[in-house]
Order: sequence, then structure tokens, then C-alpha cells
Amino acid sequence: MNKLKNICVYCGSNVGNHNSFKQKAEVLGKLLAEKKITLVYGGANVGLMKILAETVLNNGGKAIGVITHFLSEKHLVQQGLSELILVNTMQERKAKMAELADGFIVLPGGIGTMEEFFEVLTSAQLGFHEKPIGLLNINGYYDLLLNFFDNMIKEKLFLPVHRSIVISENNPEKIIEIMYSYKAPKAGKWIEKIIAEN
Repeated sequence: MNKLKNICVYCGSNVGNHNSFKQKAEVLGKLLAEKKITLVYGGANVGLMKILAETVLNNGGKAIGVITHFLSEKHLVQQGLSELILVNTMQERKAKMAELADGFIVLPGGIGTMEEFFEVLTSAQLGFHEKPIGLLNINGYYDLLLNFFDNMIKEKLFLPVHRSIVISENNPEKIIEIMYSYKAPKAGKWIEKIIAEN
């Protein structure tokens, strides 16, 4: 069973159109607090990020925020965090969040959320880490992305084993349950397959 002491959550700096995004962020925040899993996130006090962090903290949980000095100077830091880590660049921010995490959950978000998700997915694909990655597909938000993955497989530009890295669920409790038992495929076999086919 995976040790999930810290889970890094990527999510929007906006709340989004659907109330279900906010509701599921609150459900996830309560679950993290109940399970004594520390939230690692981008440290901001806006959008789903704020809702998630405040829910964790209001339910007795711990939240570590990682944010750049630039954003901190814009007064975008969430107050009352268990720990705040200030870094110089967005690259350092992503690296520190990934370093602290035992697993990742992706809530609905925009381009920044997608960048973070694809970076940890690519790292997993190449075998740089074996941490579980959960895509919380609330209200079908990520359906088009998942369909795109299927098309990539069909066009032989993405291996099915890479697709299996992504745990896609719409239930926060279920996604954490699967993350506990996640076993990463071995990167060496993927690389051997790619070399053999080229």
C-alpha cells in the first residue's frame, strides 16, 4: 500500500461555472483532513485553491503552500497555512510541490493546472517517479481530455500502459482509495517497446 502522507493537489485559481467543482473541492478537503493527509498546493487564496485549502484547515488538517515571491507580493497568499514555502520561479514551485508529494490529484483547472498535470504524467511515463496521479473528473470536465488520450493511443502516439497511469474518477474518496493501492508500470519495458518498434 502506498504511503500517502502528503498529496499535491492541482486546481484552478478560478471557481468555475459549476457548483459541483466547489462542492467536490470541499469534499476532498474534508477527506484529506480526516485521513490526516497533508495538502500540498500552490499556496494561493483564490478560486478552487482557496476553497480546498480553507476546507482542509477548517477541518483540522494541514496545508503546505508553495508560491513564488512575485505572487506573494501581489497578496495572493492564503492565510493560516501550516507551512508556506516561497520560491523564485514557477519552475521551482512545481519542483518543490512534486518533491513534497506522495501522490497527485488534479481538480478542474486551466492552463496552469494542465501544465502541472502533464509534467508529473510525463515524469511518471519516463520512470522518474512512481507516485499515483488521480484526475478528479467532476461533471465530465476532463471527458474531452480522456477522449484525446484514447485518440492518441489509436494513432499509436501514446501507449495504453501510459494511459493506465492516470486514475480517473469523479468521486474523491474513490480516487484516494485507488491511489493507496496503485502500482506503477515499469518504465524500462515501455522504452524497450518504443525502441523495438522504431
